[in-house]
Amino acid sequence: MPHTGHVTRSDDPIRLGQFLKLVNLAESGGHARALLDDGAVTVNGEPETRRGRQLRPGDVVEVDLPTGVESATVEG
Repeated sequence: MPHTGHVTRSDDPIRLGQFLKLVNLAESGGHARALLDDGAVTVNGEPETRRGRQLRPGDVVEVDLPTGVESATVEG
């Protein structure tokens, strides 16, 4: 079953790797890197492999995990 999380941020962008850890979609930086390398992460429906990608309010991150697809939205 999909899980949706929301994280409220200030005006400062957050990097994708940090965001994945913050919303518990990745257990560590290494786990985030592995998810990105495996092609399991999309941002706004587009595949993403850059851990350093800056996210902005409104961006939707989805991760294809063994338990199903989980998503989180960056809120401003």
